Parts: sequence; C-alpha cells; structure tokens
Amino acid sequence: MIDAMDAVEAIADPEVRAKAISEVLADQAERSKRWREDRRKVVLDLRAQQPPVSYRRIAALLGVSLRTVQDIEQGYTGSGRDRPRKDARLDR
Repeated sequence: MIDAMDAVEAIADPEVRAKAISEVLADQAERSKRWREDRRKVVLDLRAQQPPVSYRRIAALLGVSLRTVQDIEQGYTGSGRDRPRKDARLDR
C-alpha cells in the first residue's frame, strides 16, 4: 500500500500526478468510513469476549494508543482537540 502511494508521488508529469492524487483522495474519503466501521467492529468484538480483551492489549494489536481504542469503542471519530469533555459525554 505504501509502495502504491510512493508510486503516485513518483509520477513525473505534474498534471498526471495531480489527477492520480485526486482519484486516490476521492476513493479514500469513501473507503475511510467503511474502514472505521470495520475497525470498530473488531474492537467491539474483542471487548465483548469473556473476559473482555483489555484496552491496552487491543491498542497493541492495532498499533494505536489506548485512548484511540476507547474512542473507537465509543464511536468517536473526531480529533482529540474536538473530543467532547467527559462530563458532556455523561449527559448523553
């Protein structure tokens, strides 16, 4: 996957490169939602096991932070800067 992105960056013709970038970005926007949902299902399945898999273990498995795993489980997809305050989440 990284090699494919490197190949786009290596396109010599700037117009062809820009078109390829546009295609990748358009696809990525649609694909991101599906991938987030797929990743959340994995987290929820791991947490549903008895005993539940720990946040730390899931974070290690997915290569993300513990806080990211908690956000995934809660369905939060924004940036940390925009994360609702803890007391605001309790009011829901």
